[in-house]
Amino acid sequence: MSELTAKRSAVKQAAHALFLVFRIGHERYALQAIEVAEVLSRLPLKPIAQAPHWVAGVLAYRGAVVPVIDLSALTFGTPAQARTSTRLVLVHYRPDATAQAQLLGLILERATDTVRCNPAEFQPYGLDNPQAPYLGPVREDAQGLLQWVRVADLLDDQVRALLYPTPPLDPALLEQWQ
Repeated sequence: MSELTAKRSAVKQAAHALFLVFRIGHERYALQAIEVAEVLSRLPLKPIAQAPHWVAGVLAYRGAVVPVIDLSALTFGTPAQARTSTRLVLVHYRPDATAQAQLLGLILERATDTVRCNPAEFQPYGLDNPQAPYLGPVREDAQGLLQWVRVADLLDDQVRALLYPTPPLDPALLEQWQ
């Protein structure tokens, strides 16, 4: 391989990003892998009273209390099915570029695949959906449409205040509840 060919390959690879693919019902969605902290099996959660129906609860994880939402329930009102491929995916949640990232858990169905592609291949889908600002552009491939879920846009101000109280919850208290 010539030096020029090697440089072109490196540039081509740099334009691609890795995405974690999951499903809600029969539809495919994707999270940019750089936002994913860890993929876990589904774990027991402590419910949060009076929270929206799509807030699955909280988890004590490595010295922190991590809120968890069910993305299927948030998006279509139906909780994720308990499958062997249903995962608890911890993501780096940052509502804006200046905020410090915090862990947020997402319950995702069939979160077992990845795809590497150029993020520029995702295109607007022509619908302004203010109730679901986290649903981003779409990309077409051999399996149909794949929609990008933007982690930063998952929570509105009211839910963010509920899930990330100031001061933060003490994980020792959470372990006593379980």
